[in-house]
Amino acid sequence: MGRILASSGPAGKRACTLRAMSQPLPSSELHWPALCAGLPRFSGQYKARPEDFRVTELPAYEPSGEGEHVLFEVEKRGIPSHEATSRIARALGANPRDFGLAGLKDAQGVTRQWMSLAAVEPERLLALDIKGLKVLSAARHRNKLRVGHLRGNRFELRLRGCGAAQLPTARAMLDVLTRRGVPNYFGEQRFGARGDTWRIGKALLRGDHAEAVAWIAGRAGPHDKGRILKARQLYDAGDYMGASEAWPGGFRPCIRLCRAMAKSGGNAKRALHALDRNFLRFYTSAYQSRLFNDVVAVRLEHIDEVELGDLAWLHRNGAVFLVKELELDRERAQRLEISASGPLFGSRMSVPQGRPAEIEAEVLAREGQDAEAFARPGPLQWQGSRRPLRFPLGESTVEAGLDEHGEFLELGFTLPPGCYATSVLRELLDESHAHDEGESEGEDSGADEAPELDG
Repeated sequence: MGRILASSGPAGKRACTLRAMSQPLPSSELHWPALCAGLPRFSGQYKARPEDFRVTELPAYEPSGEGEHVLFEVEKRGIPSHEATSRIARALGANPRDFGLAGLKDAQGVTRQWMSLAAVEPERLLALDIKGLKVLSAARHRNKLRVGHLRGNRFELRLRGCGAAQLPTARAMLDVLTRRGVPNYFGEQRFGARGDTWRIGKALLRGDHAEAVAWIAGRAGPHDKGRILKARQLYDAGDYMGASEAWPGGFRPCIRLCRAMAKSGGNAKRALHALDRNFLRFYTSAYQSRLFNDVVAVRLEHIDEVELGDLAWLHRNGAVFLVKELELDRERAQRLEISASGPLFGSRMSVPQGRPAEIEAEVLAREGQDAEAFARPGPLQWQGSRRPLRFPLGESTVEAGLDEHGEFLELGFTLPPGCYATSVLRELLDESHAHDEGESEGEDSGADEAPELDG
């Protein structure tokens, strides 16, 4: 891997065909290379206090001023989105299910987001006095707010433990990301505290029920402590009922699974029926995410290019189309209008052609899988979709500052819906501080789905 065939074109321009993308698969299963790896990273801490993490939703449209619904902007501090809607609902005597949200916002920070609610007066919303949140504006609108109804999110982050000395490096890194795009890796939170959720998904795909159950409820390891460690050890020893009693009350799926194992005499396939399918899909999604990250890693060095046969992602509307006119589409990729897409493997996922298809097949082969495995009938439907290998970074700024808590770097940037600030931070920081905590930072649950349209 890593060979590039190139020839000289008009005016000395290079016309190259990427016969193989130059990055190998990561040697460590959950540590993928950074685009800015050639620049010196620095240490820093974010979310040290709520005001260090600020995010503002950029709405797709303004309230129309008429209609049965009310669009209102809420500023909340240290509260997840669903808790905010619950508190507002209690104050108004409304049903939390009637609220419309464009996206979910992180609990650990100061966040502004838009919501909608029908059959309420704007004045009642503006007059609310609720701890931890404030309604900033409210106006009537014709329709309920839906997931994805936003232009993006504006982030303002303060990194502690760094300052003016790191300013030139931070600016250089942001310049690279602005020009080339941000690698669209799934963050480590997708793979759980033990980093093993993808293993469970892989076992489910293979139909290895005993392996899947063992990773969910057993396989005690160095990350496990206290009662959790004890519960996993009991499971590993075959004491399933003892394990069910040892698990803390918050681990209800593990408790149900251990009880089912005890009741079924250790029949893992039957025991898995005790778990909700949506819960199990969390694990299948983690395995899809792991494979997608592997493809990003392989194509990282040329992440700002497209190749013949690519299924390109059109950033303005999320449409996907086949790359046939290479020179034209390469220019569009350089302008960050389009990007190559990668696989979330499944039965409905469109497959690229040429070398991009070979790379995706090679990633599967390294896992001992093939695409047909994701299309086999079963209780867990691996539907799949395409996802861009990178996303644009907009309006980026960085400044050094000093307050009563010490030095800091203040970053500002705008991201499209469904994209994570931690994807930017993982490029800058040399320590693994850039983890998503709590809810997503504005993830659109439909952000990975794409219609297939001409670009």
